[in-house]
Amino acid sequence: SFNERFYAYPDGQDAAGKMLVANTYAMIGGLIVSTYDVVMISKPVGFGSILAKYMYNTGPLMGMASAFTMGTYASTKLREKDDPLNYAIGGILAGGVYGAWRKSPVSGSCMAITLAIAGVVKKLSLIEGWSFVPAPVNHGYQNLFLSRHDRTVFKDTEKGWTTGKK
Repeated sequence: SFNERFYAYPDGQDAAGKMLVANTYAMIGGLIVSTYDVVMISKPVGFGSILAKYMYNTGPLMGMASAFTMGTYASTKLREKDDPLNYAIGGILAGGVYGAWRKSPVSGSCMAITLAIAGVVKKLSLIEGWSFVPAPVNHGYQNLFLSRHDRTVFKDTEKGWTTGKK
């Protein structure tokens, strides 16, 4: 999973490994978003137009992942502290990439603030040991069609029948 691979090393170490993990997940997300955009929204015609739409959506997401990863790495190295401020700096840099992609300083500033807050909350969750989404609970694999369920309205009463053998 992402957490196991990204946090295999402490912050400030293994920048290449963290970049690889972050950009892999950003690329997967970008391909999913781009496929939805190509099939459902923009419907470009021709291979070149489709490829351009994939690059338009996937490239900035990978750039945001790279900016966050290298921003947190550099701030951890320069400040020599491993605290939530490093993640805030990474979020601000990723928001700057978003603003450049959208060609809007206002949306970039809003995204920078949002991602900085999200980064601080994520780092606090790592420090304090809690998670946003709890681990899934494994319930039994049962459904309505399994024969071991009694779906009658009333239980049968005892009949008193015998097999005829004593």
